[in-house]
Amino acid sequence: MPVDIRKKVIEIIAEQAILEPSDVSETQSLEDLGIDSLGLVESIFSIEEAFDIQVPFNANDPKAGDFDISSVAAIIGAVEKLVADQHS
Repeated sequence: MPVDIRKKVIEIIAEQAILEPSDVSETQSLEDLGIDSLGLVESIFSIEEAFDIQVPFNANDPKAGDFDISSVAAIIGAVEKLVADQHS
């Protein structure tokens, strides 16, 4: 059974924000959820581990990378693309 990417990403982000997944909206940014730079890096590591992917992410300048972290929905989309690229 394939992993539901949307659900798993939201679970990872919710865990970092110390929230229930149901309290995380796709329109929210990580900042809205109270996730700081360390939490962002930990989230990226968790996403990489959960989906066995390499996230092109520059922790020193998160906005400079190809991995869009502007919202929960953007992160889900970026992970979906990386997973699809890995399986093609």
